[in-house]
Amino acid sequence: MRPHFYLPAALAAALMSVSVPTASAQQAINFSLGSFALRGADGRTTGDLTDEDVLIENSRVFDLDVNDFNSISLGAEYLYPIGEYLEASGGVAFTRRTVPTVYSEFVRPNGSEIEQDLSLRIVPITGTIRVLLLGRRGVVQPYVGAGIGVFAWKYREEGDFIDFSLRGLPVFEATYEESGTSIGPVAVFGARVPLGAVAVGGELRYQRATGDLSDDFLGSKIDLGGWHFLGTVAVRF
Repeated sequence: MRPHFYLPAALAAALMSVSVPTASAQQAINFSLGSFALRGADGRTTGDLTDEDVLIENSRVFDLDVNDFNSISLGAEYLYPIGEYLEASGGVAFTRRTVPTVYSEFVRPNGSEIEQDLSLRIVPITGTIRVLLLGRRGVVQPYVGAGIGVFAWKYREEGDFIDFSLRGLPVFEATYEESGTSIGPVAVFGARVPLGAVAVGGELRYQRATGDLSDDFLGSKIDLGGWHFLGTVAVRF
């Protein structure tokens, strides 16, 4: 991990340790619900992921599209005010999707499909510093921010597969699974409207990280990057 990626997290920790008595009543728990869209095929086949991302490699063999893994995103985070224009946050979210698929060009001798289930789960744990562009006293509070994310993930392939190394291309049943923790940057863009003790709003959140896979898979990496499109409700205390 490059050292500059740790700067937002270190800044957040330092700022959160500062007492801000005038804003203490503005702390909040922010709940989010929406969708998560993985980076599309065009973005996954550039740079250091060229011909390595497992979802791209699988899409060449299975009846599969990267967008099939788009999922629901659930999250909660603690918001801590730092003066009039800054805010620190720490939170956790959850996304998971299982995609049923089949080989696109092969079937069994009896004509039936060769089926698999592919699943991806990502649990982002994030810390950010946000700038409230109009301050926290406005009727509408737009904000932008950046920080660091720790992404706990698990990728799984389960079902029937073809052994292309053997004559006759025999079909066998198997389960392949890999999990890990990756670190990467996070960016947030949003706005909220205070309504008494709560604030409602919307947020666009971007994450970027990759995970390493074993030789059991067609690709050696999995791209965990993508966009969260969220509705938010913050309860202030």
